[in-house]
Amino acid sequence: MKIERIDLYHISMRLVSPFVTSFGPQQQRDCLLTAVHAEGLTGWGECVATNDPGYSYETTGTAWHILGDFLIPALLGRDIAGPEALAPALSFVRGHPLAKAALDQSLWDLAAQADGVSMSARLVEPYAEGAKSRVPVGVSIGIQSSIGRTVEVIREYYEQGYRRIKLKIKPGHDVALGRAARAAFPDLPIMLDANSAFRLEDAPLFQAMDDLNLLMLEQPLGYEDIYDHSLLRPLIKTPLCLDESIHSDDHARYALAIGACDIINVKPSRVAGWTEARRIHDRCRAAGMPLWVGGMLETGIGRAAQLALASLPGFTLPGDISATERYYERDITGPFTLNTEDSTISVPSGVGLGVEIDHDYLNAVTLRRETFTASAA
Repeated sequence: MKIERIDLYHISMRLVSPFVTSFGPQQQRDCLLTAVHAEGLTGWGECVATNDPGYSYETTGTAWHILGDFLIPALLGRDIAGPEALAPALSFVRGHPLAKAALDQSLWDLAAQADGVSMSARLVEPYAEGAKSRVPVGVSIGIQSSIGRTVEVIREYYEQGYRRIKLKIKPGHDVALGRAARAAFPDLPIMLDANSAFRLEDAPLFQAMDDLNLLMLEQPLGYEDIYDHSLLRPLIKTPLCLDESIHSDDHARYALAIGACDIINVKPSRVAGWTEARRIHDRCRAAGMPLWVGGMLETGIGRAAQLALASLPGFTLPGDISATERYYERDITGPFTLNTEDSTISVPSGVGLGVEIDHDYLNAVTLRRETFTASAA
């Protein structure tokens, strides 16, 4: 497919309520969108980098720079065989996976449209099982003003139909929170996510959680660490999940080799896109490692692609792909809704991403837009 034009958007949308993690609060959600035009088709992608370098060193500012000055010019006017050929074409830029993931998603959307199938169907082609039409999901609850308020919020989401709860923790807001949640909901699958806020020396704290019957403990130690997690794992009974530590298929290979975790959270944006995410899926599935798809407060463009990834057979645990109303009063696509009878969301079945862009609202929330063409490259 010959890449003719790429539009780059910086958008900003207000969250329904502040989302608080160990990095701090977030009320306004900024991200970048890519619209890649080729042979009469347009493929959409989302770069989930935020304004602050908390979760990742990438920000909307650095991603705009890397996309606009390096990645996009490298693609304009080129024939790209498909999304699998993108990584070699962009290998001259080291790192910056969130920026690269937006283009990877756009090319998967384009490839699916060219084949007249959904992105889910295009991703699942190598597997005999076929794609799931509905995927199990949970909800991620940020740090609240008190433990009591957290229990109230859990109840609200339980009553909405969510049957897997993730709670954000940080030092001083950890064991007591887990105990209160478990006491209030004895049988509900609950997991705790530390976002790298602790150290190996905190192992006794995690051992104190062993009787809570948690679904998992997510990324308690350093965001680039694999080794210390391998030391923590035999010290605790709770299944250990890696998130920030897994930047590529190689990192998944390292984690498997040294027994660093029991579960992996695959965020396609964190690993430079759906092509690499599928490699991780294949490796972990072969090794019997449970997987789930993580979220980054995506718009409907990113959420549709997350659901497509989660439809692959190796993703067996509920992902962080909550309904649109969890995050936005209005989105730039149609809403995704929770199937309350089984805590699932339906995978889009339309061609490509399977969503319609609300261009009027997209224009309303766009802070900056630039169009790159082959002639100007």
